[in-house]
Amino acid sequence: MGLMDKLRGELIDIIEWLDDSRDTMVWRFPRYQNEIKMGAKLVVRESQTAVFVNEGKIADVFEPGTYTLETRNLPILSTLKGWKYGFNSPFKAEVYFVNTRQFTDMKWGTQNPVILRDAEFGVVRVRAFGAFAARVVDASRLLRELVGTDPQFRTEEVQEYLRQLMVGRLGGALATAGVPLLDLAAHQDAIGRRLAAVLTEELAEVGIAIPKFVIENVSVPPEVEQALDKRTSMGAVGDLDRYTRFQAANAMEAAANNPGGEAGAGIGLGLGMAMGQQMARSMGGGAATQPPQPAPAQSAAAEPPPLPGQAQWYVGVGGQRQGPYDLGALAEQANAGALDADTLVWRTGMAQWQPAGQVPELASVLASVPPPLPPQ
Repeated sequence: MGLMDKLRGELIDIIEWLDDSRDTMVWRFPRYQNEIKMGAKLVVRESQTAVFVNEGKIADVFEPGTYTLETRNLPILSTLKGWKYGFNSPFKAEVYFVNTRQFTDMKWGTQNPVILRDAEFGVVRVRAFGAFAARVVDASRLLRELVGTDPQFRTEEVQEYLRQLMVGRLGGALATAGVPLLDLAAHQDAIGRRLAAVLTEELAEVGIAIPKFVIENVSVPPEVEQALDKRTSMGAVGDLDRYTRFQAANAMEAAANNPGGEAGAGIGLGLGMAMGQQMARSMGGGAATQPPQPAPAQSAAAEPPPLPGQAQWYVGVGGQRQGPYDLGALAEQANAGALDADTLVWRTGMAQWQPAGQVPELASVLASVPPPLPPQ
């Protein structure tokens, strides 16, 4: 400190602090040889606290206001000094101004994912980030536990400690909240308030409180996000059977509007999806009791009606429909070995395809088949 600072300190003794840094928590008032004259003015503004430290010990704490430093204002300091002249000469002490406003520009985030157990998704790794506010509520404890003799204690010196403490408590807060992963966004405010209370209680020993804790985002790994997107897409589709029929109808309409074009591929896609649905229902037991039925190659309405008095039969061979045959043609098929009791047959009036051995009308046809030759 130069000569002018020394002279200024001797002539004018106003102790105050105007903060223009926005990130200073504690600031030590600079005085030449720490000398403060009797009758000096102490100005403590709102959101400030002034702490007098004498010979390494906290002597007095002043709340917002303007004070004239006399014996009656410093009873503890006067006892420590033991002066018999009542502050008629300068005394030496350090004055620390503590900023008690909220520091709201503080961020936090998880460098490593937090592992949670979710009832729906099992073990899930989540990341989170957000912001928080810190405030000094006990200037004496802050000076004793964190500041020490630092002449200018900034938020950056304590922010990493606070961040580590918050991340360490985040996993427990999320696990004990009992909130499913998909509902975390709706409960972020409640979890933040709970964390703020827990952190304030734990930081009470250093004189700091956390009045606000904000969880801005909770995210999951990319593979879990993809699984959630697929589940959302399935939910948007709704009834898959109705959706399949809708797709098939659209493909048929496209084929009618563009014959010979790419609509044939659309029809194939729609029929393929329909067959997939049929297979799924069969695997689920919906049609397990029915024998496989060959798909008709063309509409029955396009074929000529049978002759009067003759029943027209269709035969399923190798998954293909053959016919129509009358009883005489069926007898020839039976004699040639192409028709037996297990061959599927159908005629107009039957509800479904049946084995020939279960149709009474074909008993005579099957009976005309000669028995096998005896062994030689």
